[in-house]
Amino acid sequence: GVHRVQRVPATEAQGRIHTSTATVAVMPEVEDVQIDIKPDEVREDVSRAGGPGGQNVNKLETRVELLFDVAHSPCIPENLRQRLLSNLSFKLSSLGVLRVVVQDSRSQWKNKQLAIERLAVLLKSALKVRKKRISTKPTRTAREGRLRMKKVRGETKRLRKVILE
Repeated sequence: GVHRVQRVPATEAQGRIHTSTATVAVMPEVEDVQIDIKPDEVREDVSRAGGPGGQNVNKLETRVELLFDVAHSPCIPENLRQRLLSNLSFKLSSLGVLRVVVQDSRSQWKNKQLAIERLAVLLKSALKVRKKRISTKPTRTAREGRLRMKKVRGETKRLRKVILE
């Protein structure tokens, strides 16, 4: 809550009261969640990468695709699974499988490392608890500025009109 402090400083000759406020916010402790995913739970597919690269692209399988079943993985606790499913809903297949594809490098090993990093970043960001947005009203100044700009824009359009006589 907000606390108000009133005091008369030693430097104040006329005895005026100085008032200051301080806001104290009690924040919940952030839980540091760690999930240990077993390598056999992540399916790895390799294929030939598309795009430029000449003969290397046509010969070698450098594209790496990692598939992780978020919906049915035994290493994820149920409460975290629900959070992952809701936060990653736009990235999951209809069966609840998270797919990460990397074909940035000419090396399959580098692409695999990048894919693992991206999978970890995705899972870590999805586990964060999102702060609920508090809806606010626009300020009076903002409303007045918006109306002023609408009038200016309307006047500009009115002046473009061709008057036929």
